[in-house]
Amino acid sequence: MEYLEFELPIKELEEQFEKACAIGEESEVDVTDTCKQIEKKLKETKKEIYKNLTPWQRVQLSRHPSRPYTLDYIDAICGESFLELHGDRNVKDDKAMIGGLGKIGDQSYMFIGQQKGYNTKTRQYRNFGMANPEGYRKALRLMKSAEKFGIPVVCFVDTPGAYPGLEAEERGQGEAIARNILEMTRLKVPIIVVIIGEGASGGALGIGVGDKVLMLENTWYSVISPESCSSILWRSWEFKEQAAEALKLTATDMKKQKLIDEIVKEPLGGAHSDREKIFKTVRDKISSTYDEFKNLSPEELVEKRMDKYANMGVFKG
Repeated sequence: MEYLEFELPIKELEEQFEKACAIGEESEVDVTDTCKQIEKKLKETKKEIYKNLTPWQRVQLSRHPSRPYTLDYIDAICGESFLELHGDRNVKDDKAMIGGLGKIGDQSYMFIGQQKGYNTKTRQYRNFGMANPEGYRKALRLMKSAEKFGIPVVCFVDTPGAYPGLEAEERGQGEAIARNILEMTRLKVPIIVVIIGEGASGGALGIGVGDKVLMLENTWYSVISPESCSSILWRSWEFKEQAAEALKLTATDMKKQKLIDEIVKEPLGGAHSDREKIFKTVRDKISSTYDEFKNLSPEELVEKRMDKYANMGVFKG
């Protein structure tokens, strides 16, 4: 288990708890009371820390190395029923963007999402979750297939941004993202978007248009990362905490601005602290959200989606 800087008091208490229990097992000393006291203190400390997280601490949690990624959710939700589909029928298969068909119960869904890596090798293979234009074109191809067969689309957003390299620009990164946004607004099947980690910039928006946008509690969604914002405004990364505060990028801020529809509660300590629980929560949310939209006609669906996005940013003086 890896701990972030602000989680160190929890780490200390957990180590004390383990030591006390080990002493009890190895010797005849009764340490039951001591263990109970430490356990109580541990619960209180956890509640105290996770109840008062700053925006920057939420950004750190969203990047936690143990946090489940897109494929973890898909494997847990669909199990054996998931069939991954590859390629954009144009350039190549982008490993940073994954997609395919899977089932929850008897209902089929088209799952699409950015995938990060677990170690140095897989991070390079997945390009750190930063998709190229062919990734967005693959996503669009899959969405169009889903539309053809009347299958709802589920998008998992988790990216530090679209890949900003020269070759990505040459192949039309901006056009690919813009095309996706346009096509998603008028797709004739329900689209459910779940932000499971980082939702940065156009890279997130390229698969982020939905009838309902759900955001996990310890994630962020913003036009720019706190570090990049800090380096532009202050010419240094040192002010990233202030930038995170100013950007209003947390789930609570996004809900207040009516830019997302619902916040999904995470287990205490983040999604990685109880994977089974978060997988079940997300699966149930996808099913219940689909139930809201399944009886709407394609025309009603598109009209509601268009209205929803047209009303964003409207300010009444």
